[in-house]
Amino acid sequence: MRSMLLLLLAVATLHCSHEPMPAQAQQAAGEIVFTNVNVLPMDSERVLADQTVVVRGDRIVAIGPAGETAVPGGAQVIDGRGKYLMPGLAEMHGHIPPPSDPQAYTDAVLFMYVANGITTVRGMLGHDGQLEIKRKANAGEIVAPTLYLAGPSFSGGSINSPGEAEARVRQQKMEGWDLLKVHPGLTLEEYDAMAETAREVGIRFGGHVPDAVGLAHAIEMGQETFDHLDGYTIFMDGTSQPVSDEALAEAAQLTVDSGAWVIPTMVLWEVLYGTIDLETMRSLPELTYMPPAMVASWISTHEQRLADANRNAEAAEHHIANRMKLLAALNDAGARILMGTDAPQQFSVPGFSLHNELERMAEAGMSPYEIYRTGTASVGDYFADQDTFGRIALGQRADLVLVNQNPMDTVRHIRDRAGVMVRGVWLSEEAIQQELAEIERTVGSGS
Repeated sequence: MRSMLLLLLAVATLHCSHEPMPAQAQQAAGEIVFTNVNVLPMDSERVLADQTVVVRGDRIVAIGPAGETAVPGGAQVIDGRGKYLMPGLAEMHGHIPPPSDPQAYTDAVLFMYVANGITTVRGMLGHDGQLEIKRKANAGEIVAPTLYLAGPSFSGGSINSPGEAEARVRQQKMEGWDLLKVHPGLTLEEYDAMAETAREVGIRFGGHVPDAVGLAHAIEMGQETFDHLDGYTIFMDGTSQPVSDEALAEAAQLTVDSGAWVIPTMVLWEVLYGTIDLETMRSLPELTYMPPAMVASWISTHEQRLADANRNAEAAEHHIANRMKLLAALNDAGARILMGTDAPQQFSVPGFSLHNELERMAEAGMSPYEIYRTGTASVGDYFADQDTFGRIALGQRADLVLVNQNPMDTVRHIRDRAGVMVRGVWLSEEAIQQELAEIERTVGSGS
């Protein structure tokens, strides 16, 4: 408890005089045009060579071959020759700091998402007052991804009866949250009351699978997303031993048949199960952007985890191996997968953590196109009732990432960016690096 108080005190005393770059100040007057650029439209596995893409406001208004597509007079022109333009990515299990955290830290978290090409975040743990952060972000008043937020969670600690579950659903729908977050600890009766009321009032729900509920029943009741692949290893009886091919096939087919979505968060689970050594975690260069007390807390927690005499290292390795097999089986079966890392979280730094996750998805056998789809077109499909984005096409929200090398060759090329556009606002890589340096100085270990 004392270490947590010290951590909170350290975060609360962060230098807060740094003013983040205003989003609207980065918007050029009139149109912004990408010329002679290779485009990954993400409507299929293809690259359109030598294209012109015209953005007006927050929408893509023209796209076509460079020699046939007019460049509006007075437009800001970004030379894309030899570069590749793709839709912005998404963090579908992310977290936004509560309003009680220092403004400098919140601004840093939101900026780090954008800096790494993440233009959409689904926040998965709401706090009172956070809807105002969403409003400012989505209105372009701050540099931030477009936010979709779950309300305060439904858990064994927050819900004590089916009646409370029903009332909480109605309250969060009225307040304007985008979805409900499920945490462990709910009884079957409480979960069903939540699910039935959510269906009645028209609000989606996702997250964990309470032990009393189980994966099959959660799917039956309409839970949309299963974050961290929660509930799957118990369903497959693979918590401490290798899972069978038959169990993998059954779990994958159940997911496909139901139309449910899964958000793997592979790397974080390796951290939580202690299958990644501490030195690997400590050497992550992005830790320099996080508050030093927070990083120290992560290191201490991991040291305690690895030193726990009751830890079963062999069982942990089996569990992680089963998760990799499950991700491969889900992908091969055509299940609906969404990109996410649960940042900020232990050694999961906002935005930067996504690149480690992409590499783990590749190790599970997913192609670059299949991986990118989980963070672009599939996210657009998930939010299709709220906006049009996730592809490069007419009318789509102008969330874009310009990279210097072909991202279809390897997911590592996403790290080599020339700039990011979020809702029509262009941020060059030079401007991004300048702001990250300021975050390191004022919020991170450089302070």
